[in-house]
Amino acid sequence: MLDSIDNHILQRLAQNSRISYTDLAKEVGLSGVAVKERIDRLVNQGIIEQFSIVISAEKLGKKISAYLELEVEPAHLDEIVEALKANERVAVLYEMTGPCLLHVHILVEDMDEMDRFMHESIYSLKGLVRVENQILLKRHKNQDGLNI
Repeated sequence: MLDSIDNHILQRLAQNSRISYTDLAKEVGLSGVAVKERIDRLVNQGIIEQFSIVISAEKLGKKISAYLELEVEPAHLDEIVEALKANERVAVLYEMTGPCLLHVHILVEDMDEMDRFMHESIYSLKGLVRVENQILLKRHKNQDGLNI
């Protein structure tokens, strides 16, 4: 069970995962060692899954962000998942409920690369039933993880 100090630590790490143990300790009224122990416990319990950075895909030339919904034959699901997991253009891959089993988020440089990706990496998949794709026009909010 999390207490208010754990919740505060999680909130601050979600805002800035680079905050020092010392600065965080000052905020919560504990020592730096105690804060480190709490963070280690949160990691060991699987509450904190990873520490990461957010990289601007657009600033690295990936100007097109597209979302694909793939309906696949169940017998081919595992091989399609493995093929998509190995593809560097695939940023997110979820298996979902509903008629479209796979939700895929891709990042590409331009429409020519999008077209190549669709033909080489999607339409060629054995067991693909249906594909829907949508291109992101504008991002209004982007948040990974859980609000505490």
